[in-house]
Amino acid sequence: MADLRLPTNTIVRPDKDRFLNEENPFEAMMSRFDRAAELLDLEPGIYKVLRSAEKEITVSIPVMMDNGEVEVFTGIRVLHNTSRGPAKGGIRFDMNVSLDEVKALAAWMTWKCAVVNIPFGGAKGGVICDPLKMSVGELERVTRRYTAGIIATLGPDSDVPAPDVNTNERVMAWLMDTYSMHVGHTVNAVTTGKPVEMGGSLGRREATGRGVMLTTLQALDHLKMEVKGATVAVQGFGNVGSIGAQLLAEQGCKVIAISDRTGGWHNPKGIDVLDAMAHVRKHKTLEGYGKGEAISNEALLELEVDVLVPAALENVITTKNAKNVKAKIICEGANGPTTANADTILDEKGIFVIPDILANAGGVTVSYFEWVQNRGGYYWDEQTVNDRLKNIMVSSFRDVLKLSQQHKVNMRTAAYMVAISRVATVHRLRGIYA
Repeated sequence: MADLRLPTNTIVRPDKDRFLNEENPFEAMMSRFDRAAELLDLEPGIYKVLRSAEKEITVSIPVMMDNGEVEVFTGIRVLHNTSRGPAKGGIRFDMNVSLDEVKALAAWMTWKCAVVNIPFGGAKGGVICDPLKMSVGELERVTRRYTAGIIATLGPDSDVPAPDVNTNERVMAWLMDTYSMHVGHTVNAVTTGKPVEMGGSLGRREATGRGVMLTTLQALDHLKMEVKGATVAVQGFGNVGSIGAQLLAEQGCKVIAISDRTGGWHNPKGIDVLDAMAHVRKHKTLEGYGKGEAISNEALLELEVDVLVPAALENVITTKNAKNVKAKIICEGANGPTTANADTILDEKGIFVIPDILANAGGVTVSYFEWVQNRGGYYWDEQTVNDRLKNIMVSSFRDVLKLSQQHKVNMRTAAYMVAISRVATVHRLRGIYA
């Protein structure tokens, strides 16, 4: 863990009035960054560097649609910081993609990589489109043209994308192939989250959910709560939420509520997670599952449970509902599910929050493993991947917990302090190129 004894002869005085819009993701990230920077007495120069993205790229993506008409989409890629290594971050296809959102997520990736101490910086990207209304051919053409548009920044040593919202292994295969065709040879390390047949890592699909399970177990142990029978509610039953729920159930927890965009189901006697996953594989959503009482996504957040896992959208716990949250532990499987203004309310209620940059860092950790395997041309079995993931997640949780106790701050602030300190240390050592 980086030495946190920082210089105290200078002080940062962030503009505390700047954070005005609770649901703006960039402002939420910056308010948390400011709090940690102030506690660390971060030098003004380093503060200015770390709060700014290195590159913000916007590209026009003209695509011939299946009906013969040309549509022009907008693509974004932001590299926040590459001082510790290549930029790392997902690409999402969604109508709600915006520069503010992508900038926030890129910065979150910088802190996420640093908090688990892997040698990557942070990036994020997206295309403003509705993939649910597009054919496979249209999605492929969007992906390839977007890749060509940002190709100058891509590369195993510079910028390594991964799947995110509405993208998957197939999209990463198209991206890898496009990049490889441009450089004239196969470069499987240019992206992670690929099909295993193309150099993807075993255990990658389950990694984020596994990280949620591992950090939740650490929190239960810290709070001296029994794992067996601990009640869990999971909002979001996609890859992260469903696998997190499955793995927690395997450890002896009792999952009593699950939900997705169609709504949810609550059963105090426990939900058979594998059965629910089978329903989703067959019907695509939880709609019609029926094995419990119907419950809204909003009501699920307010259930009296030991562990709440928000694994769906950003900004679902806000000042409007935080006072109604009754969970003892919140494990943030999604990025930014809790607004910055809601943090204070949760603190006052004594809720132990495992912040997103730690809780869901299992995915980027195994992405790092995939990149290492690609670079070395040597592949690990799944048990090796899972064992190495456990070592990193457990040690990272303990680093953050130790700092939280030392400085008497919550886990989110401590996680940002650990991450910012590690990135700042590298900037001091590298200096400023002039």
